[in-house]
Amino acid sequence: MKRIIIILMLLVATATFAQNKNAKASMEVDGVCLMCKERIEKAAIRTKGVKSAIWNVKTHELKLIFDERKTNLETISKKIASVGHDTKTIKATEEAYNSVHPCCKYRDKEVVDDHEN
Repeated sequence: MKRIIIILMLLVATATFAQNKNAKASMEVDGVCLMCKERIEKAAIRTKGVKSAIWNVKTHELKLIFDERKTNLETISKKIASVGHDTKTIKATEEAYNSVHPCCKYRDKEVVDDHEN
């Protein structure tokens, strides 16, 4: 009986410490300009547990450092989608997308073309 209790305690302790306090990850987030950059980074950083969020306008890559004990990539993606930006896993609602500035309409080919030129 003692062995079983010790083994269970070890398993619980291992599971508790398995989550990373400073996990690093990246995800693709749609956007076209510096206003998008500010909005995306703010949404990510305001997610509890996110310590750093840097979005690259050209590559659309959002680099994150976050505490896995407090949040996860799905929660961060939902927060970003709620301010109008699509991620690979979660698309922004039409209402959220329509709330972004007209120059940030990354789904509009004309807007994207304007930013590329």
